Amino acid sequence: MTENRYPVRVRAELDAPGRWLWLVKWLLLIPHYIFLAFLWVAFVVLTLVAYVAVLFTGRYPQAIFKFNVGVLRWGWRVGYYGYQALGTDRYPPFTLADVPDYPATLRVDYPPRTKRWLPLVAWLLAVPQLIIISALNSTGTWQMYRDGAGAAWKWTFGPLGIFVLVVALALLFTGRYPRGLYDLLVGIARWTLRVIAFVALLTGEYPPFRLDQGGDDPDDDPDPEVVTGRAHVEEPAVTTQAQ
Repeated sequence: MTENRYPVRVRAELDAPGRWLWLVKWLLLIPHYIFLAFLWVAFVVLTLVAYVAVLFTGRYPQAIFKFNVGVLRWGWRVGYYGYQALGTDRYPPFTLADVPDYPATLRVDYPPRTKRWLPLVAWLLAVPQLIIISALNSTGTWQMYRDGAGAAWKWTFGPLGIFVLVVALALLFTGRYPRGLYDLLVGIARWTLRVIAFVALLTGEYPPFRLDQGGDDPDDDPDPEVVTGRAHVEEPAVTTQAQ
C-alpha cells in the first residue's frame, strides 16, 4: 500500500494525571535531566558526523540514526510526563528504545537516501519554523528592572508556561485536564519534534508548516478511504496503549 504520511510520527494518549503529582515532578525527573544533558551533547556531535556522511555519501549512518531517534524519543517521554504536557503520571523509562505501551511515542522512518546538498541548507530552510516553535515553547524569562527602591527581578510567563500552569491548576482544583489545552500542547510538541528531526536530517522531508493538534498523528493522505483503512490498521496499537 502506498502511504502519504510525514515520516516523523508523534502520538500521545491522555493517561489520567492526578491532582498533585505535578508539584514534585521536577524533583522526580532530576535523574532523567542528568542523562538527557549528556545524551543531547552526544546528539549534537553525532548529528554533525551525520551531516558529513550525508554530504559525501548521501546516506545517514543507521547507528547514528537509531541513537538520535532514541534521544528524541526519550526526551518526548520525559516532556510528556513533565512540564511539556503533564499528560501522564506514569514514570518514563530510562531507555532509547521504543516503548509501545507508554502513553507518548515517537517513530521516524529511516530515509534510504538523503539529498547530499541538504546538510548545507537544512538549518537555513528551518529558520522560519524554528522562530515559531521557539516562541511557542517559551516557558518564561527572568527580567531585571529598576524602580525607586533599586533593582528587582520579575518572572514573565511565555506561552508554554501559561498553558502548562493553567493545566496544573485545573488538575489541582478540578482533577480534570482541559481537552483543548491537551490537544494544543501535544500539537506544539509534535511540531517541535518534526522540526528538530528535519534539522538533524533524520528526515529529508520538510516539516508541514502547521500545528497538528491532538494525540493522534494525522495522516497527510487526502484519500478518505486510505485514511480510514490506516486508522483501522492502527487501532489495535492504540487500544494496547490504553490498557
